[in-house]
Amino acid sequence: MAVKWSGGHSSPILCLNANPEGLVASGAEGGDLMAWGEDGTPLGHTRFQGAEDVTSVLFSPSCPTKLYASHGETISVLDIRSLKGSLDHFHVNEEEINCLSLNETENLLASADDSGAIKILDLENKKVSRSLRRHSNICSSVAFRPQRPQSLVSCGLDMQVMLWNLQKARPLWITNLQEDEMEEMESPQSPGQLLNPALAHSVSVASCGNIFSCGAEDGKVRIFRVVGVKCEQELGFKGHTLGVSQVCFLPESYLLLTGGNDGKIMLWDVGSEIEKEQKSPTKHTHRKKNKRATYTKQGGNTNTLVTDEKHGKILPKLSIEHGEKVNWLLSTKIKGYQNILVADQTSCISLYPLHEF
Repeated sequence: MAVKWSGGHSSPILCLNANPEGLVASGAEGGDLMAWGEDGTPLGHTRFQGAEDVTSVLFSPSCPTKLYASHGETISVLDIRSLKGSLDHFHVNEEEINCLSLNETENLLASADDSGAIKILDLENKKVSRSLRRHSNICSSVAFRPQRPQSLVSCGLDMQVMLWNLQKARPLWITNLQEDEMEEMESPQSPGQLLNPALAHSVSVASCGNIFSCGAEDGKVRIFRVVGVKCEQELGFKGHTLGVSQVCFLPESYLLLTGGNDGKIMLWDVGSEIEKEQKSPTKHTHRKKNKRATYTKQGGNTNTLVTDEKHGKILPKLSIEHGEKVNWLLSTKIKGYQNILVADQTSCISLYPLHEF
């Protein structure tokens, strides 16, 4: 059962982040920002002028009290110990920001917005160093790659996933998820399969920096590997009956959390499948077959291994019936234990202790 953190927000929570000390920040509709202690006690609150939705919050890895928050077209820098006034703010995006990402050396901050642009803010010089414009619709998610401070991935409602290197103003690699899906549909599909376009909602990069995941409106989770200046799709599988709104790799692992519009939260171990792909001598043929066969059974709580050998399906290690559309997912250690924190359409944060499953 989930532990509920309440008493902070009065509107739906849109984003979450946590620092290494167990402090949690949450942003909500209407410009609300909250700080929480690791026991779920509200510690501080502010409401940004203009009351525009707080869409992304991000703690500084090097300075755990520093918090970046996007609201409307603005990025504010705050001290979590005193949220009343911002330390700094930047207005570099032309439309509402959807996602923030810091690189590992913490000199660059990426902000993806509704125009499809990604602005790269040089935090030392406090100015835009790059403006990446290739998405033709809303850029919903952006993530710097660990161990590669000049490289990032992005995805958008144009159904495109892109790999960028900041030495260049254009992407190194682009894939269109819908085209990719059409190629895969050589086998008969269930009725209505094509109704949901593959609008890409969320990307997450594993700690190794070479493996990343993308969740899309067609209910599919895709795993990509970066190989030089391009990416290869390693896996594609389904567990959610509606769009996948959030994907999130757990630190230092290939365990992947996914959250969906169907109110489900799932945990997948994609590590063994990734290793299988690497070892396979007929890699590309194997990948095609594997992708076509990986539509997962719906529902069911399971703690079994990830593959159903008989049907070649990837199964979740864990499936939680959360019941509400997932807005944000976060895995963090609180009091020494790994937990899943969930923001949804309510004004509460839900906490699921992973050691209980």
